[in-house]
Amino acid sequence: MTQTESSADHKALMDTHASRRYFQKFERITQHLTQVAAARAAEGELSDLDVAVITRYLTAISYTFRALSMKYLLVGRDTGKFFGSLSMDAVESGFPVFNELLVMANDAQQAQTHLRNMPSSEDLKDQMLRVIIGEREIPTKLQFAMSQRLYYEELLKGELFWAQNHPQVEWVENLEDRRRFLVHWAVYDSQVNLPTIYLLEIEDSGRTALPKDERRWPEVQAHLMAQSLGGLKLVTIAKGFDESFDDLHPKRLRRYHVGPMYSSAYTRQTGPIRDVLEQARAPEGDDWALAWTVEELLSERVKEERAGWFSTVEREVFALDPFSGRGVDTGATRMERAIILPQRPFQALEELSPPGFASVRKYVVSPQGRVLSY
Repeated sequence: MTQTESSADHKALMDTHASRRYFQKFERITQHLTQVAAARAAEGELSDLDVAVITRYLTAISYTFRALSMKYLLVGRDTGKFFGSLSMDAVESGFPVFNELLVMANDAQQAQTHLRNMPSSEDLKDQMLRVIIGEREIPTKLQFAMSQRLYYEELLKGELFWAQNHPQVEWVENLEDRRRFLVHWAVYDSQVNLPTIYLLEIEDSGRTALPKDERRWPEVQAHLMAQSLGGLKLVTIAKGFDESFDDLHPKRLRRYHVGPMYSSAYTRQTGPIRDVLEQARAPEGDDWALAWTVEELLSERVKEERAGWFSTVEREVFALDPFSGRGVDTGATRMERAIILPQRPFQALEELSPPGFASVRKYVVSPQGRVLSY
């Protein structure tokens, strides 16, 4: 994709009302996503640990949106300076572009300095009151200063979803001669501007437990971050890991793609989803749909390979999707697509019944805010 084509796909939210609606929409969507995780747990598809880890990343995504909503709170208003506006991917994802997260990470490094040089919230509020009462004007410039203060305060709180969220490890259980861990990490995929979450279950036959191993754990973290590319197949990532660490055995690897988000108000979607949203004629706040894709790779069995003259090592043999030879194409054991949408768009989807959606799991948000699985 050329720079010109890429720029054409990006949309700047210059209007105050549109910008605030966008952030409010995502605040609701991220809340629904955590309900979807709970629904999958109720269906027996996620463990309690899985839900806790995934919810942590989804909550981090919501904190990132909250911070960005503060940064761009006064967009479209005369703040005395051109501050820019949120740039979002209007074609591929509906999410902010990758560069927004890079800038945010840089701002976080300097948040303490910015706050030190800013008036306190109380001072800003006092100044606003004086302008409103004394000069009978809207204190836009002071409101802008307050919004920036709130932005840096959000960054200082931490727990946000960054461009790179480095691997963490959770103990699962002790086996006879080894331990089982869940390693998880996440990235913001720069190619498609979407959050991507990885969960890797491994068995550790090393002498020292992986989290306490000062040699292996930094190597594992660096290796996994280097392999966190959306274009890489799961089988490529898992085999690379298996061959790089003789005493770490990858048994199950999952990759969650959160998005794209489709909305007739913000994205230029094509195909069936456009017809669904147009026919739904949903009220403001309900005119959206969010896709959610899970790729999963399982170890089928173990084989012994010679390592040097006198020793052997275990290597995993991964199960690929047996249907129509698609496993070779997908590099996964299975892939599941789901879509989360409010009731009106869901009814339109059922009426239109476009091809390709029969096998897609539907999670429907009721008017009361409950998430139901279909």
